[in-house]
Formats: sequence, C-alpha cells, structure tokens
Amino acid sequence: MMRAIDLAQKSARTHPNPRVGSVVIDRESAVVGEGWHRGPGADHAEIVALDEAGASAQGATVYVTLEPCSHHGRTPPCVDALIAAGVSTVVVGAIDPDPRVAGEGARKLRDAGIEVITGVHEEEARRVDPAYFHHREKGTPLVTIKWAMTMDGSVAASDGTSQWITGDLAREHAHTLRSQVDGVVVGAGTVRADDPSLDVRLDGYQGPQPRPIVIAGRTPLPDHARIWDREPLVVSSAPREIPSGELVEVAGDENRPDPVETCRMLGERGLLHLLVEGGPRVARAWWRAGVVSNGVVYIGSIVGGGTGKSAMAGVFANIDDAVEVECTTVAGVGNDVVIEFERRS
Repeated sequence: MMRAIDLAQKSARTHPNPRVGSVVIDRESAVVGEGWHRGPGADHAEIVALDEAGASAQGATVYVTLEPCSHHGRTPPCVDALIAAGVSTVVVGAIDPDPRVAGEGARKLRDAGIEVITGVHEEEARRVDPAYFHHREKGTPLVTIKWAMTMDGSVAASDGTSQWITGDLAREHAHTLRSQVDGVVVGAGTVRADDPSLDVRLDGYQGPQPRPIVIAGRTPLPDHARIWDREPLVVSSAPREIPSGELVEVAGDENRPDPVETCRMLGERGLLHLLVEGGPRVARAWWRAGVVSNGVVYIGSIVGGGTGKSAMAGVFANIDDAVEVECTTVAGVGNDVVIEFERRS
C-alpha cells in the first residue's frame, strides 16, 4: 500500500478526479503491475496497473489507495475491470467519500466473490489528496491561505511595496505550492496594485496552470492587466464588464462577495483546492468566515523596522478573537523560513 501511495503522489493535478495509485501482486508475491491516475479522461490507476499485469492479474492481489469506482464517468467502472481480470483480493486504503461510490465499489467486488480489505494505511492514503476528501465530504474546496512577511510582521511597506520580502528559494517554494492547487484567489486591490499573473513559473514546469480567481466588490478593475491574458474567473458582488474571462455574481456584505457562498460556487465548478494569496481584505474576510483550513507563511530575513501592512486588514481587538492553529512544518528555505499550519477551529 505504501508503494501505491508513492505512485499516487506522482500524479499531476487530477482534480476534479482524485489522485490514486495502484499495485498488482501475483500469486508468487511479485509486483506485476503498477499505475497511477494521470488526469480526467485518462485511465484510472487500477486500469493502468491491470494493463501492465496482463494475464498475471488472474488470482492476483490489487492494492489501491482509494476504493475503486463503481459508476460510469468519463471512463467505465474500475470494479468491472477488476472482476473481469479475475483478481482474488482488493486491498483498499480509503473508502471513497463520493456519494456515487461510498462503499458501493467494495460491495460489488464482494458480491463477485472477491475478497476486499479496507482501511489499510488509511490516514496516509487520505493525505495523498486532502482536497478531494474535503470537497467530497463538505461540498466546498479546501482553502489554503498564503502570505510572506518580514520578521517584524509586515507583508508590505506602508507605501505598498513588497518585492521582495523573501529570497529566490522561498519564491520557488511558493510557485510549487501554486502548482498543487486548482485556483489562486486574490482581491481586486491586489490586481490594481501588483498586476499579478497568478501562474506557475518554475523551470521546466509543464503541468496545468491554476485558475486565476479575482474577488471584486464595487470598485473598478483595471482595463489592462496581465491577469486578463489568463481568462480569470471574476467573482463580483455587482454587475460589471470585464475584458476577458468569466463573471459570476455572488451577493455579500461590505460590498464584497460572501466567502462561504463563493466557495460553494467554486466547489460546484470542480475547483477542489484554492490558494488565497491576498490582499489583506480578502484574507481577513475569508479567514473570519471560517472557510480557510490551513496556511503557509513565509518569513523573510528582513526587518521592516516600523509599521507596515499586515497580512489581514482590520483590527485585532482582543486576544480572545485569535484562532488557535497547529504548526505542522517549520523549515528553512534558503535564508528564509516557511511555516505550514492547520486551523484548529
């Protein structure tokens, strides 16, 4: 199963499908087939592994990180292929929370006389694709928030300048993070101030680019900006004309789209993992709405030495307003530090 998990991690961004790996072991305990899912429309991991195994799949044991699908999507059900191949046992890491599967795949295999063992390295199997499980269980994307700040806590100077708080290696780390999500979220103020492209810029990167998502209130967006070259999804609380992309209206307070309704809408569009990159008003709104599950903070090896701009707008009035988080990773990246955390409440 751990080998299947390693294979699943080879997958590029497969959303809205899950990242899955599979291994076929013959009757002599030899590995005769391996596979992982490469993306929507491509063969699922079990099919790739069975094809590699060929006739050796007869009587074999198949390890798969996620319960085999039992429904027709872009490809036929994997349970049918496993039954047709004549395997004797299927070992599953995690049951698929998708209501179209949710134990039905395991039931069909058992009904066909195949032994099914579930829950093997389940926690590790779920960690392969936490956004998939979050989306299928809650109906909304997994939301990660990210910011870079000076050692004394400013994300930008008082005049708005912020390039560069961190060094090259930390920025490369941030682009790797972008490559793992389905959409990058910024506010209209960030578009006006920074003119970001919100794409992945890594040497040799050929994977899919995340969808740029702009949260806009009633203030105007610039007619000319790099983001318009990328056909963004603009979520607005008011009707407006945009140069390119898609406009979706979502009502909200303070003249900005409601974060909860925005996440629900984006989840319905197959965006399973979002990265919120700013600015401070969007970061505050999404954090206070409770839609953020985890975060990544880069601490640059510079000290501003005065009052700059904070990661979240608004007033931190009382210590009781703070939300406890669990730091899961603290690591050096070049001369900077990266902290990864999960929200506890």
